[in-house]
Amino acid sequence: MFTALITPPPAAQADDRQRFMRLLQTALAEGSFAKLLLSKYSGAEAGLERLTVRTVQLRGERCLSFLWRYQTRDITKNHALEAGLAEIEALLGRDFQNAHLQTAEQELQLAFSRKGRPSLRVSRRADAAPAAAAADAGHDKEKLRYLELAKPFWADLGLTHEAKGGERQLVPAMSRKWKQINKFIEVMSAALKSSPLAASSEVHVSDFGSGKGYLTFAMYDWLTSVLGRKAEVSGIELREDMVSLCNGAAQRHGLTGLRFVQSDVRHYQPARLDVMIALHACDIATDYAIHLGLRAGAGIIMCSPCCHKQLRPQMQLPAALKPMLQHGIHLGQEAEMVTDSLRALLLEAEGYETQVFEFIALEHTSKNKMILAVKKSGAALAAAQKKRPEILAQIAEIKRFYGLREQALESLLLDQPAAGVACPA
Repeated sequence: MFTALITPPPAAQADDRQRFMRLLQTALAEGSFAKLLLSKYSGAEAGLERLTVRTVQLRGERCLSFLWRYQTRDITKNHALEAGLAEIEALLGRDFQNAHLQTAEQELQLAFSRKGRPSLRVSRRADAAPAAAAADAGHDKEKLRYLELAKPFWADLGLTHEAKGGERQLVPAMSRKWKQINKFIEVMSAALKSSPLAASSEVHVSDFGSGKGYLTFAMYDWLTSVLGRKAEVSGIELREDMVSLCNGAAQRHGLTGLRFVQSDVRHYQPARLDVMIALHACDIATDYAIHLGLRAGAGIIMCSPCCHKQLRPQMQLPAALKPMLQHGIHLGQEAEMVTDSLRALLLEAEGYETQVFEFIALEHTSKNKMILAVKKSGAALAAAQKKRPEILAQIAEIKRFYGLREQALESLLLDQPAAGVACPA
């Protein structure tokens, strides 16, 4: 329930402005608010073009996130609901002459004439769902909304384009990518809540094999704009053109805690590492990435392995399995399962809560397996340490069963050189 923020103006023509604010308050109170866009800027601040307002969750509280779009940069500021509503009311007709409010069912357009007279038009959205369905959809959307398409850096990465009216829209061919990015943040959100980093005000992230930077930018934006944390996020990538592209976008939009470095997982040494990400690191590059995260004491380690080559040539199949694994595709799948199972067990032995699960396949690859490890603490860590001998015995038995001589991550943890050729991440 909101306290009254609107003082009725003396002039009768202000009724539409007052009605607009009441409808905005109602949409926020009922959970049907989608987005507010203020445009046609007439204030004195140079370079300011428009303001987009959305809702975000910050430390369990629903707030209004203001995205101020300038010609050369964007600034995000978050406000408590009532403070945000008071600022919107002050801006209407003074600094911005147009306001476009979207709710689950309606489109509201408030426009001010040259004489400052407001005019309100209300229409039903063409894509509005029935009332009950819209309420359910609104709840789900609120729960899963981690990122904002309106952020200008997405255009630099080719994810969005500017449509008529100046609003940023998703490039149709990138809809699958956008879904994947949001799924990644959803997984990371759950991991962060259960990790030792849950209450940390500052988070340091290294993303190995960052490529065009979709997930790296997403992590930075989510940590800073949505969670309100101070973040230092680094994308590590071998390709110089990708590093230049991403650094250029980060600098243009004033993302001071985001940077990209030309290096690989074997040579990059971060000063601090809280979250280690390595998606699609080939063969034993995944093992080097996990080892780096372990050595740094990362609270979260997230990998999507690729190109499992090290164990397959070593595998000596037990007689009972030979008829089943005589086909190359089955043998390859068995080698992948054994490789990632050993990695998960080694992470558990090091005191991490580990999951191996299917993830939405990223573009250009059929690999969709993810290893997610969250560092334990307190009593859970003490219990894990007691289980360590049992886990190491399980690893030794698996190696004996398949006739395996070595596994790269195990060798690295034993401080032995890992055999095999890795595609650097």
